[in-house]
Amino acid sequence: MKIEKVVLAYSGGLDTSVILKWLIETYECEVVAFAADLGQAEELDGLEAKALATGAVKARIEDLREEFVRDFIFPMFRANALYEGHYLLGTSIARPIIAKHQVRIAAEEGADAVSHGATGKGNDQVRFELTYTALSPGLKIVAPWREWSLKSRTALVDFARKHGIPVPVTQEKPYSSDRNMLHISYEGGILEDPWLEPHPDMFTLTVDPARAPDTPEVIEIDFEGGDPVAIDGERLSPASLLQRLNEIGGRHGIGRVDLVENRYVGMKSRGVYETPGGTVLRAARQAVESLTMDREVMQIRDSLVPQYSRLIYNGFWFSPEMRILQGLMDATQENVWGTARLKLYKGSCAVTGRKSDRSLYQPSFATFEEDTVYRQDDATGFIRLNGLRLRIESLVRGR
Repeated sequence: MKIEKVVLAYSGGLDTSVILKWLIETYECEVVAFAADLGQAEELDGLEAKALATGAVKARIEDLREEFVRDFIFPMFRANALYEGHYLLGTSIARPIIAKHQVRIAAEEGADAVSHGATGKGNDQVRFELTYTALSPGLKIVAPWREWSLKSRTALVDFARKHGIPVPVTQEKPYSSDRNMLHISYEGGILEDPWLEPHPDMFTLTVDPARAPDTPEVIEIDFEGGDPVAIDGERLSPASLLQRLNEIGGRHGIGRVDLVENRYVGMKSRGVYETPGGTVLRAARQAVESLTMDREVMQIRDSLVPQYSRLIYNGFWFSPEMRILQGLMDATQENVWGTARLKLYKGSCAVTGRKSDRSLYQPSFATFEEDTVYRQDDATGFIRLNGLRLRIESLVRGR
């Protein structure tokens, strides 16, 4: 495959640093290193200089934090997405926005190919390449982990040292991590043993719940049309709001998850995640939804959440089925306006109140005291009709 110029999704970590040099040597092509700022913080420091020193003809770092939260995280949260009961999809939802802008930059730079650092065993290769295919099917795709002879991280370290590339994996950090506005993930290395407890020093966004403040913190989050818009009455942009919740939730040790999940390619994988702000947001949204969402609408939405979550996990963000599902999910949120009050304490996030001007909760109907709006004897016929099929089935079975 002849390649003139390739746009590489570049993080500056071991894999993509080696890939940058490998692309130049293998394809004798120019490489544009692209890093999407999705909230990696200090991980972006010195990235441009490192890419250029490794051989890139250009390094582009673009701040996509607001777009990431507004157009990817918030729509996903409107659907209450959750993979296999625990995972808030922090890595999964980051890949389509990175790949989307890779495609754009390829057009701007006159590149004929794109490349990524995902391994042939993981989910990210699927997420990147399905997005490339959906948005620009004519682009060539280079997946080094499926092509080269470097079959282990140890081999990559040797390659990096041979070419004078700084190696970020050390004995002090014997695992890989991925960070963005929604979460940070840890996998590989010492974490490949699912019985081994993560070292306390590994965590970045959250304090140890046992060492969190002894005094609970109470916050209020306002929602409009299904999206959070304010914390304690202060309106914030999407990225600023999530960042604030990460800080608040993090200092109370909220959002740690240690799980073994099923990868799309078929194997199980152990991952450890920190998602403080997202964990708080999910609890707050569900509190407001409990007041404002119709029962049948909620049941239909909830029945589709596993399928919606799998689409994100498996890389189908830009697909016709996702467009249909997202439209339905957004429609369920039209009445989700209100405020949730939460108490944060030593790793827990408890809802202590919820209110809404659009509340479907009516005390006059729900009260256990005497009322004038509900006829209790109406329930007799309601129960009789609902039990009719059970009565018939029982008679037939007895006969």
